[in-house]
Amino acid sequence: MSSIGFQMADGVAFITLNRPDKLNSFNREMALLLQSRLDECASLHEVRAVHITGAGKGFCAGQDLAEVVDPNGPGMQRILSEHYNPIITRLRNIPKPVLVAVNGVAAGAGANIALAGDIVVAAQSASFLQAFSKIGLIPDSGGTYALPRLIGWQKASALMMLGDKVGAEEAEKLGMIYKVLPDADFGAATRAMAMQLAAMPTRALAYIKHALNQSATNSLEAQLQLEDNYQQQAAATHDFKEGVQAFLEKRAAVFTGS
Repeated sequence: MSSIGFQMADGVAFITLNRPDKLNSFNREMALLLQSRLDECASLHEVRAVHITGAGKGFCAGQDLAEVVDPNGPGMQRILSEHYNPIITRLRNIPKPVLVAVNGVAAGAGANIALAGDIVVAAQSASFLQAFSKIGLIPDSGGTYALPRLIGWQKASALMMLGDKVGAEEAEKLGMIYKVLPDADFGAATRAMAMQLAAMPTRALAYIKHALNQSATNSLEAQLQLEDNYQQQAAATHDFKEGVQAFLEKRAAVFTGS
């Protein structure tokens, strides 16, 4: 059984973290395979959106600590530089929307991988936990970058230092995630949302993603210039022409991602 499930349907790549007996905690094999699947999604034109969730009761419990303490294991430095940092970089740079469907607990690196998605939704029973301080570590996987930008310095600092668990509804109120969905129809609802993204003008969605990435460090002037550049590229796409034509003809647009 593969530690990363992968299926394609209706323009969506469905990726499943698949070590349910370990709450989908990462080992080296799983981390490298996820990177490979994300690279595949980036390169395939037929993939127009990515949907990531976890198998079983949890989304991801973070790092498998048995691998950390294994004297023959990769060691902390390689775990960060070869496992998690490349995953976060891929999630933020892939030129396609990434929907993360948090179906259960998301702890440690699992929480921060979730927060690297473009749209993050959670089942009502899901929770988020910056578990690092409980074992004498600091948040990694981009957590110290993403979380304060999502919920503010004070809240992020407290959650990281105290290691409090945040339920899905509180996470939505804080602005940590986009939306909470009922457990009963969570899988169907998130699949439908991913398919909606795949049917949209995905080149424009990629430009939105890249512009947001750079907005965190750009000046206003630099960001205005960036918007100008991306808008010109978006206006040259087939989907822009189709969108305008469909509007004028009062019909639904049919986008192709080109």
